[in-house]
Amino acid sequence: METDAVLARINELRVLIEHHNQRYYQLDDPEITDAEYDRLMQELISLETDYPHFKTPQSPAERVGAPPVRTLMAVPHLSPMLSLANAFSEQEIIEFDNRLKRRQDMTASIDYLVEPKLDGVGVNLIYNRGALALGLTRGDGITGEDVTANLKTIAAIPAQLDMRFPYPAEMEIRGEVLIYKENFKALNRQRSEMAESPFANPRNAAAGSLRQLDPSVTALRPLDIFFYTMGENSGMTCPDQWTLLQTISLWGFKINPLARLVHGIDGCLDFYRELNELRPTLPYEIDGMVIKVSSLDLQKRIGSVSRAPRWAIACKFAALQEITEVEDIKVQVGRTGVLTPVAILKPVRLGGAMVSRASLHNEDEVSRKDIRIGDKVLVQRAGDVIPEIVKSLESLRNGRETLFSMPLYCPQCGSRVVRPAGEAARRCVRLSCPAQVKERIRHFASRDGLDIDGLGESLIGQLVDNKLIRDPGDLFFLTEGQLITLDRMGSKSARNIIDAVKAAKNPPFDKFIYALGIRHVGQRTAKILSTRFTRISELMDATSDDLLQLHDIGPEMAGSLVSFCEQADNRALMAKLEQGGVIPRKPKAPTREAAPLAAKSFVFTGSMNGFARTEAKRLVESLGGTVTEGLSRATTYLVAAENPGSKLQKARTLGTIILSENEFLKLTNS
Repeated sequence: METDAVLARINELRVLIEHHNQRYYQLDDPEITDAEYDRLMQELISLETDYPHFKTPQSPAERVGAPPVRTLMAVPHLSPMLSLANAFSEQEIIEFDNRLKRRQDMTASIDYLVEPKLDGVGVNLIYNRGALALGLTRGDGITGEDVTANLKTIAAIPAQLDMRFPYPAEMEIRGEVLIYKENFKALNRQRSEMAESPFANPRNAAAGSLRQLDPSVTALRPLDIFFYTMGENSGMTCPDQWTLLQTISLWGFKINPLARLVHGIDGCLDFYRELNELRPTLPYEIDGMVIKVSSLDLQKRIGSVSRAPRWAIACKFAALQEITEVEDIKVQVGRTGVLTPVAILKPVRLGGAMVSRASLHNEDEVSRKDIRIGDKVLVQRAGDVIPEIVKSLESLRNGRETLFSMPLYCPQCGSRVVRPAGEAARRCVRLSCPAQVKERIRHFASRDGLDIDGLGESLIGQLVDNKLIRDPGDLFFLTEGQLITLDRMGSKSARNIIDAVKAAKNPPFDKFIYALGIRHVGQRTAKILSTRFTRISELMDATSDDLLQLHDIGPEMAGSLVSFCEQADNRALMAKLEQGGVIPRKPKAPTREAAPLAAKSFVFTGSMNGFARTEAKRLVESLGGTVTEGLSRATTYLVAAENPGSKLQKARTLGTIILSENEFLKLTNS
């Protein structure tokens, strides 16, 4: 780059970063994700390193965060709260280790403290004679904001230290304030009910809560904290970071249970991989791992730069939130006729996968979040899996965005759509709508339905468009000759499809019921129905009173079942399926010996090592028990595996029997 161009880009980056610092630290309303901010900062650091004569003390690369806002009192830290340099790959982690060894002329492996990098808000607590005297935000690293009154509302922060263990007369203790995932969801639900804008993420919610001017508002927010180190202190000496962590834990400070001491950089890499896999199961958000040289003497010899210590590094994971653009909003028609708006996004990499679409659920959701075509939006993967739009970024609008409105006519068949009273969804009520037909057949043949191998979305689309099938019953009358006429379908593929359809003629009764796609009837309800009725004809003739006698079936579900069974088209479908040779098999009634867990209810929490959660569920159900998501007084057992969530504490409160994974295995093996 030409010198003038370099300087122009450096100045542009400084202005951008200062702007985003203000949005992030002062307004608690970021316009870009952490990953995008990191990219800007890395570019600035790289340019200032390559062109050191352009460095200035005022550069954002030379300091941390942003100055405190004027509405909170500014107070200096006793010692600076430095930021951390970042690594974005395993190779950069290895280079960090090599760099330290070169600087110290070492060949021996270094002992490191490794711990999750919590996605929260850093704070600095000052204790005098064991009593909490002052609580500050990070601020600009030199001066923080006085949020003592707000921090005192967090139950995990000790107001007075345990006197059984000696502590310095004055000291700084540093921690990270956070909100657990489930609490964050509940908080946003409350804000939605009160017509308030949702928080973008748990970190944003924690920051906004911590900087309230009214501590009574903070007290209503579900804040928690983990502590990770000590700053300035009067006379405290420790040999290493690991011992220091155990010491502050004795004083009553909550430390992260995943923190560990490892020998050499290989131990760091193993923990990095393990933590990345564990990330989706943790009850709180993390965005990486922190590596610290454990020896405090070695830390002192290695030293710091103006912005960060040389002896520590933050190792980032792939971003789970990114900013992208809504290029269009399309409407899909589901198997029940529901019209669903779907945002077509400018493709963006999110958590290791490219994301280009996100469901907007219904028109009320579009209106509530004010999503417009052309908007810049914050996107995340809900539960680290399903893409969703968190919010639109109104401050980035340029006036060319267009409002979206739901169609009055079905985009697939042209029929007028209706929105029933009390419902959020618009529906196409024409049962022969091609989109509904395709989705009903796809659901019927899906893995949780009749599990017809090879019958995917593309093939079903061709079969319907070529008028070879009109409903699931027609599948069982297809011939090889008909299939061979379709695109990219040879004789062998056609034979495989016919064989797969034949193999599906005797499904378990509960899978058959679920495959029918009856509104409000999920897999659990289908299983309940399969234990009460022995044949399809019995189910089709059941009355509302018959159904209401069954456990867990209420008036709405019973009404939906009766309505389905009364419709002439559905009765004709049952007759066609029977004519096609479909005979669901009734599950054998379990003997007392085969159902030792009858009337026992299980809830699982944490990450299981022995097998997947779905396998554990099948095991319980095969022994007569039930598995639910929610914990209540009716729950018999909570199976608490590694890193259990908030359900563990609730189970203790309710008096629920708590089993470890090994105890669960012993119980089910017996």
